Amino acid sequence: MKSVQITGHGGNEVVEVREGEPPRRRPGEVLVRIRAGTLNQVDLYMRNSGAGITHELPLVMGLDAAGVVEEVDAEEARLSVGQKVVIHPGVSCGRCEFCRRGDDVLCTRMKLLGEHIDGTFAEWISVPTQNVFPMPRHLDFLQAAAMGVNYLTAWRMVFTRARLKPWETVLVFGVGGGVSLAAMQLARSIGARVIVTSREDEKLEKALALGAHEAINSSTQDVARTVMALTDGRGVDVVVENVGEAVWSLALKSLVRGGRLVTCRATSGGSPRRISSIFIRQLQVISSTSGTPGRVQ
Repeated sequence: MKSVQITGHGGNEVVEVREGEPPRRRPGEVLVRIRAGTLNQVDLYMRNSGAGITHELPLVMGLDAAGVVEEVDAEEARLSVGQKVVIHPGVSCGRCEFCRRGDDVLCTRMKLLGEHIDGTFAEWISVPTQNVFPMPRHLDFLQAAAMGVNYLTAWRMVFTRARLKPWETVLVFGVGGGVSLAAMQLARSIGARVIVTSREDEKLEKALALGAHEAINSSTQDVARTVMALTDGRGVDVVVENVGEAVWSLALKSLVRGGRLVTCRATSGGSPRRISSIFIRQLQVISSTSGTPGRVQ
């Protein structure tokens, strides 16, 4: 079996295609032949350093994927051999207090594919049955492979954590990224007004073509001032961001009083500013990571 592995930390020199034995399926698992996978920021982080994440090298990369079931328990009623499926990357313990109450995204023993254990950049993978879901028929393998991280993360941010309503306005930072693009599409799908940012006009044009109402080039425009102009000085109800320090001040300035900021990453740094404006204007800062696929949360 071929797989893409990181053998150390650094640049692409630590990424290798290696030959190895296919995984052996254990009871309660599904053996899946991978047909497509997507590249996430986490893959790059694990290649670069993997700091703070318990893992062993070499490690097969890849968080999410779509493929076809090759082996499954005979008594399994939900999945069958030959079925097209999507893989969820979070392997939870099923026993801690959070798993028992249905919040397995908060599992205290969570192991993520491509981070803590071997991932999806391989010809086959064997994962617990609860991590495998029937693939929507209207999607191809490439489209379905993007659902496991980007869209599930965005769904939880937009609907479960920020609780965006159809009559509200949302500002999405960095629409060129997978989670941000998914958040834009999900917010637009319920009728919310969506404003997006990017440093590249091409990405903004694509976002507008996909349904964004307004677009701001953060390289040439003052984001907060432009947002206020677009909202008649009110500000937006919700900000969705995963950039962190570089946009934190702009994000807070763009919110209406009592508004909500939901964040899932801090790629530019984790030291936010303008803390005083949070309590003075009674803003809500909400964290979010991944999602609970069993309940689409």
